[in-house]
Amino acid sequence: MQLRARIGITLLALAVAGGLAYGFLPRAATVDMTQVTKGPLVVTVEEEGKTRVMDRYVVSAPMAGYARRIDLNVGDAVKAGQSLVAIEPARSDALDPRTRAQANAQVHAAEASVSAARENAVAAAAQADLAREELARAQSLRQSNFVSEQALDKARSEVRRTQAAKLAADHGVNVARFELDMARAAVANTTRLSGGSPELLNVRAPVAARVLKVMHESEGTVQAGQPLIEIGNPDTLEIEVEVLSTQAVKIAPGSKVLLDRWGGDTTLQGAVRVVEPTGFTKISALGVEEQRVRVIVDITSPREEWRRLGDGYRVEARFVVWEGTDVLQIPASALFRHNSGWAVFVVEAGRAKIKPVQVGQRAGLVAQITSGLSVGERLVTHPDDKVKDGVRVRPRKT
Repeated sequence: MQLRARIGITLLALAVAGGLAYGFLPRAATVDMTQVTKGPLVVTVEEEGKTRVMDRYVVSAPMAGYARRIDLNVGDAVKAGQSLVAIEPARSDALDPRTRAQANAQVHAAEASVSAARENAVAAAAQADLAREELARAQSLRQSNFVSEQALDKARSEVRRTQAAKLAADHGVNVARFELDMARAAVANTTRLSGGSPELLNVRAPVAARVLKVMHESEGTVQAGQPLIEIGNPDTLEIEVEVLSTQAVKIAPGSKVLLDRWGGDTTLQGAVRVVEPTGFTKISALGVEEQRVRVIVDITSPREEWRRLGDGYRVEARFVVWEGTDVLQIPASALFRHNSGWAVFVVEAGRAKIKPVQVGQRAGLVAQITSGLSVGERLVTHPDDKVKDGVRVRPRKT
């Protein structure tokens, strides 16, 4: 019995010691794993853009006047040379009774000034005629030596003076007439003075297009150069995209562009036409100042695929800056900084091993590997502090 008891105690002690040893052994870390693969890789720059009509025309008022109501609506087609808006000459201001009475009094005063100027002109003409007759008599008497040379010079001077006075009187009549016309214009309405309908100036469409915006729909006074209506051809659309200047330097004219999330079921194709050489400062939604550059994109897909797009519609543009067909790639979440380069944890015989790698292009969540790995190798993604070189790992159950 004592031998059996000793054997039982020994076995129990061994079991307890084995359990404690197993409990203190390091357990395998549970990690997410992936494999190194090969396939196509496209590196893009993604930004939000909007459509706009390529050739748009803002029709403005060529003169100040009174524009009649524009009967065109947004989307209406117009022909080249079609009248878009009619402009009357500027209408006179309305006069209150007191101002009108003052204006009528000014008309009467102007009429009296005209009459007085005419009488002064008649008197000046009579004086001039008399001076010429006196000069003729003085010249005749001078030939007979009945008057002196001084008297003849005085007669000639009087003729010149009276002629100048007559010219001044004639000019005074003209000035009085102009003042009378101004006084009458202040009283009378332009339409009533013309005796009929006012002359209209028709502003016509420069090209065949559609109405994009009506800036002055109702009739009213307009100033010279004031925008009235905007027209353009919606079949000729382009995409305007504002790109960060650090990304714009990677984009060149002719680069391929993919247009997504515009409302259709397909991805539209496009090409960069212009990368503007001048940037501008823009405040982001987070209040950060950003330097951006406008990039203009032409839609190269058939018109039937995007016929429902219009001016000012939103699109998502992806500029292709690099692409490959057979690229060794891994998830970017498997990479981490090691010394002065990049490294990954490769799973070998159930243990994580650090392996330095060379990284090429990066496209969002995917990175190109130029050296250090081969197809099929298993990697640890999202490694945490528990994963170290040589640590046993096991895949996380999904």
